[in-house]
Amino acid sequence: MELRHLRYFVAVAEELNFTKAAQKMCTVQPSLSQQIRDLEEEVGVQLLLRSNRKVELTEEGKVFLKEALLCLEHSEKAIHDARQVSKLNHDHLNIGFVPVAEMKVFPYIMPNIRAHFPNLNINFQSLTDADQFKALKKGEIDIAFTRYTDETKEFESFHIFQEPLALIVPKSSPAAQLKQISIKSFNQQDFIVSEEVASPQLHKIIKDFFKQEKITPNIVQYSNNILLNVNLVGMGVGWSLVPLYVTPLLGDKVVVKSTVESLPMIDLYVSYRKNQKNETIDLILKILKEHFHINLI
Repeated sequence: MELRHLRYFVAVAEELNFTKAAQKMCTVQPSLSQQIRDLEEEVGVQLLLRSNRKVELTEEGKVFLKEALLCLEHSEKAIHDARQVSKLNHDHLNIGFVPVAEMKVFPYIMPNIRAHFPNLNINFQSLTDADQFKALKKGEIDIAFTRYTDETKEFESFHIFQEPLALIVPKSSPAAQLKQISIKSFNQQDFIVSEEVASPQLHKIIKDFFKQEKITPNIVQYSNNILLNVNLVGMGVGWSLVPLYVTPLLGDKVVVKSTVESLPMIDLYVSYRKNQKNETIDLILKILKEHFHINLI
């Protein structure tokens, strides 16, 4: 019995018409009919009832169909998995990331990857968290660095680190001269906030923080990238809350101010497909474990 026999049988079972099934499988009806007869002979039972007017599944055929579909599904998965392994064996690695990984993670992992796998072709893709998980599921990227985890059972995820948000204000503003700023002064203060589509987790954390602390800032603009937050603050448009990793990128027109009360934290995670783990990903996880002291089970 070959997979083509199962595919032909499933086509007939779904169409209940040999002519339509033959067209669907891009073959001729006599050949299809012969394949089904060969299958029934090998199985040892009649799977289909044929008449001039209709085609029906026998009870045995219904049971066989269920298992045939599972068999084809497993074969497709086997093909997919084998192709993914082949892809990795040909020295390719696709990495999805959010900007913080460029500054806080890649400087540690890239030299080691280059040293251990000098011929590895690495493709970097800067994507939102949601787009990374979609790409990871489709096999378009092999590993993802995101601000939150996806609970899909297909993925394995680990927490890398947590960093606080920082308050940035225009250097020319009176607030820049203060030693500390209370979050109570955020009320009615002009703020630039990262938009939900571009930075969903950061947007949520800031929104929840304002709500929890009963703060009502005057949001003058939503930003679609973190550098725009910095530039708008530098132009005196308002204040902003940004992840701490951004502070080395500030120009001479923006300053970081400490706050009396604590500001919220934001996380970074690494994820990969459970069936995708390989030597390169093993190395990345090893480096992350050593440098960030994460617990990998």
